Amino acid sequence: MSENSNKPNALFWVIGVISLVWNIFGVLSYIGQAYMTDDMKAAMTEAQLEIIENRPAWATAAFAIAVFGGALGSLALLLRKKLAYYLFTLSFIGVLVQMVYNVFIAKALDDYGPGGYAMTAMILVIAIYLIIYAKNSARKGWLS
Repeated sequence: MSENSNKPNALFWVIGVISLVWNIFGVLSYIGQAYMTDDMKAAMTEAQLEIIENRPAWATAAFAIAVFGGALGSLALLLRKKLAYYLFTLSFIGVLVQMVYNVFIAKALDDYGPGGYAMTAMILVIAIYLIIYAKNSARKGWLS
């Protein structure tokens, strides 16, 4: 086996960078909610603001685990570390816990409209895809 046989293709790097950007947006969303200004609050509906302000600590922790786990997973992927798979899996668990709260307990999707449904589906699909992609990348020898 030659030294370059486990060198990832260009698509690997494109997916890694897109993954990092996606997850950085998640981190920024978390930080934005954690440090929401009065102007930001004024731009929200009462129902949306109530959901955020009344979110229990475990749901906020799940949000943090989801976005920071995803961002660290993306960094690990770009650094070609198998740890990416485990971080993406941890992130997915955070996503699931957060979605349980948002969808079933707070019923937040009703307050965010059709865009809320689309975003929820997109977050789940991307989280699952990144787990599968990291696992397949490790199997191909691209991650160590």
